[in-house]
This record gives sequence, structure tokens and C-alpha cells, in this order.
Amino acid sequence: MSSRVGSTSSMNVLAEKLSWYCALFMALMLVLSCCESTENEFAAKMMVERPPHAAAAGVCDEIYVVREGETLHTISDKCGDPFIVEENPHIHDPDDVFPGLVIKITPFNHRL
Repeated sequence: MSSRVGSTSSMNVLAEKLSWYCALFMALMLVLSCCESTENEFAAKMMVERPPHAAAAGVCDEIYVVREGETLHTISDKCGDPFIVEENPHIHDPDDVFPGLVIKITPFNHRL
């Protein structure tokens, strides 16, 4: 009977060790997945939040066609041109911007 008790005890120890290894593995996977998503979020944020001089350095051409969902404010931020309305006399209402509208862009760092 004592060999049976010893066998059960060693099985319990083995099961306990195995459960600890599984718990450690799961914790490691959780930490690694958090680091990966944080890195991806950081990369995405860096792509969206460009400084005006970096955005103007090649993101927008001089002639720009408005896309769906864009406003003059978002285009101004994206292209580095805070004076879009002043340079485009055909825009009578800054809130009336629609997809397909053609506007002139002059980045702030290219002004004299």
C-alpha cells in the first residue's frame, strides 16, 4: 500500500510542476503579446502623427484632389499648408469640401 501512496504523491508533484510550467508559459505569452501590440500601436501612431515639415516633404502634390472623409483641416495638417482657403478662391465655404474637389497646396516651408 505504501508504494501506491508514493506513486500517487509523485504524480501529484509532477502534476503540480506541470501546472506551474503552464502558468509561467501563459504569463510569458501574455507579456509578449502586450509588448507586440504596444509596438504596433506605437508604429501606427508614428505614421499618423507626422510633424508638418515631414508631411510636406512628399506626401502631397501641389495639386491635391480631396478624398472621401477629408476636411480642409485634415488636409492642412497632412500637407503642412495652413493657408489652403486663401490660395483657393474657388472655395467659398471651408465647410463645403467634397470628394473630387481640386485644390492647390503650398507647404508652409516652401513659402517665401
